[in-house]
Formats: sequence, structure tokens, C-alpha cells
Amino acid sequence: MFSGIVECTARVVEIRTDRQNKHFTLEAPFADQLKIDQSVAHNGVCLTVVALEGNRYTVTAMHETLIKSNLGELQVGDEVNLERSMRPDALLDGHIVQGHVDQTAVCVDVEDADGSWYFKFEYEQTGDNVTVEKGSITVNGVSLTVCDSCEGSFRVAIIPYTYEHTNFHNIKVGTRVNLEFDIVGKYIARLMKHYNK
Repeated sequence: MFSGIVECTARVVEIRTDRQNKHFTLEAPFADQLKIDQSVAHNGVCLTVVALEGNRYTVTAMHETLIKSNLGELQVGDEVNLERSMRPDALLDGHIVQGHVDQTAVCVDVEDADGSWYFKFEYEQTGDNVTVEKGSITVNGVSLTVCDSCEGSFRVAIIPYTYEHTNFHNIKVGTRVNLEFDIVGKYIARLMKHYNK
């Protein structure tokens, strides 16, 4: 369980392919505090730590994860948003995030808002994945509030702190990002379909 409040970013320092899996080694400021089997969200994808060495650690992504997220596009040197699992005694500053990416979206517009930015994303409307005005959405692991919700698209407003301390400063038109839709919204959408049959 995560909150969507990114702790830091890390650089990918090595990628190894093993059949349909990819092993990503990252250099992170809190690597020395991790342990084997610990869950860490990478651009919003929950992955398990499988190896540790100094300020580096390794996680493995299977084929299903690689095709449903943007992790399969990662290259050495890329910056990844990181969040460790939420502690039971911690404040929930973002919203409930499972670390299970639903699908990807593509950035179609970046608008300068005189000190902040608006990012617009388009996604394929499938299943129960919808956004609502002022609802929650997770983009590359960042908990955000939806504005300008439309069918298959939405915008989010990014303040300077988020822009500087996450990989949002690398997102431009054409960049593919990971989306996790609000779990409460998905359950409501599913129930509405069930009762409207």
C-alpha cells in the first residue's frame, strides 16, 4: 500500500534481460535502508527488492508488468519516481494507491501556468478506468487531483515542488506515463454496471 507521495527519484544504472523478465538496478539515496523482499513503487509500479549492494538495489519486472506499464521503455540513466510502502502509523498525505498500474497514457500537452504547469494526458477508455473532476489519479506514482476530466483524457496541475522532485520535469508531449485510477472509483464503476444490467 502506498500514498502516491514520491520520496525521491533514482537513476537506472543497469538493465538485464532474463527471458521475458527485466532486472533493473537503481541507485537510490535510501538503498542502504532497504531489505530483500521489501516493496517499493517505481513510477507507481510495486516491485520487490531482490538484491542489495551499497547504494544500489535490484528489482525484477515480469512480462505482464512490462507491457502494461512504461517500465519496459526504461533505459540506463532514466529517472524513476520512488516510494516505499506506507507504514500503518503514517499520515495518508496522498490517497490510497495499490502500486498496481491499470494502464498507460500519453502526454498530449504541457501548458505553462506562470510558475506551475498543466499536463494533459490521453488514455484508451477501457473497463472501469475513469476520472472525475477533483478526483484522485496516480501518474507515474504521483498522487494528483484531476482537473478537466473528459472521456479518455484529463489534466493535472503540477506545482514547482512536484515538478522539481519527481520525474515530471522529464515529461513532454509524447511521453508515456503509468496510470493507477482511484480504487474507490473503480469499485463504484463496477457496481454501477452490475446494478444497471
